[in-house]
Amino acid sequence: MEIVFFDHPEIRKALLPLTFTRPVAEIRVGILTIREKWMFHLISNVFTYQTEAYLNHKYPAPSKGTLFLNGAVCPSDALRAEIGKLEEGQALYSNTILIAYHTQPKEVLETNLPITIIQRPSDIFMYNGAEIKEDFARITKIRTSKKIEDQHTLLYNEGNIFVEEGVKIRAAIINAEEGPVYLGQQVEVQEGAIIKGPFAALDGSVIAMGARMRGDITLGPQCKVGGEVSNTVFFGYSNKVHDGFIGNSVVGEWCNIAAGTNVSNLKNNYSAVSVYSYASGKMENSGRIFHGLILGDYARCGINTMFNTGTVVGPYCNLYDAGFPPKFVPGFSWGSAKGFQDYRLEEAKEMASRAMERRNKQYTEGDASIAQAIFEEEKKNRLTIQ
Repeated sequence: MEIVFFDHPEIRKALLPLTFTRPVAEIRVGILTIREKWMFHLISNVFTYQTEAYLNHKYPAPSKGTLFLNGAVCPSDALRAEIGKLEEGQALYSNTILIAYHTQPKEVLETNLPITIIQRPSDIFMYNGAEIKEDFARITKIRTSKKIEDQHTLLYNEGNIFVEEGVKIRAAIINAEEGPVYLGQQVEVQEGAIIKGPFAALDGSVIAMGARMRGDITLGPQCKVGGEVSNTVFFGYSNKVHDGFIGNSVVGEWCNIAAGTNVSNLKNNYSAVSVYSYASGKMENSGRIFHGLILGDYARCGINTMFNTGTVVGPYCNLYDAGFPPKFVPGFSWGSAKGFQDYRLEEAKEMASRAMERRNKQYTEGDASIAQAIFEEEKKNRLTIQ
């Protein structure tokens, strides 16, 4: 049976800039991506994506499809059971949001189950702690953690800590009293790092010396992260090694956050943070008191960059100079608060290729084709900050 993860059009647009470079189901929240979560609940491992055409250069389009799942919906056993009862021609809704359907939907069914749906970027960090707990249970079920043998590492609630093969820990503090801690294969926790759960670091990631990981944090594969971090999701292959604070934020793949960079996640007057919405094309009240940075794939910043509360930065941006850049920086922008110009497409792709080579990954024709589409799509937005 072919499973098709479809992008709900309104949700996909609201999740930009993160969905410029991936279908909604490839968003990481908790330990796993949404698609990976569903793989624990579905019998079939044949899956495709109903998404923007330009993304099909990298993410395969449906051939026929039997079961269609909303890529923004996080699974549960109860929801999987309801979806499993769908017959051909039936569709399942939660309020007005289509959750799943079987082939050509003609009959509408309604679910009353509580469902976690990722509908805007802030939902990713808001739900991250709870989703780490759910994913921890999925991943560690009927499995035994490797033993942490470093005598200088302090462990609190060790039964809530799971360590995969090849993990290296030296003189750290790991506190899993308020949530689980998951360390993937070949993760390195360096001297003096403090980790508080819920926390997850996926395969090959490094928690730098003296890092302060304050909980509700995910480091995707091969991230290198240090300094002070709180309630933030790094999708994967991104760096924030040096001192500086980031909180209530989402960092895409292949990003670099330079030394001394700080992210404001709370306004001085404690009012709700305004955030740029690609869906409306304007600043909107997020309803969140805590809201930091949303950083698209391949974006990077120079030393001592200051990000204001609720800043949104598109893919392939290069920001530099101490000070606050605008609260919205569209994709392929190069500059600072003093002014911006276009980041030339070929130069941006070359930078991305070099970054991926450092992790033994290849920048493919599919990646380049996606970059071309984003470059054109963001052109109208870049004119507003030049």
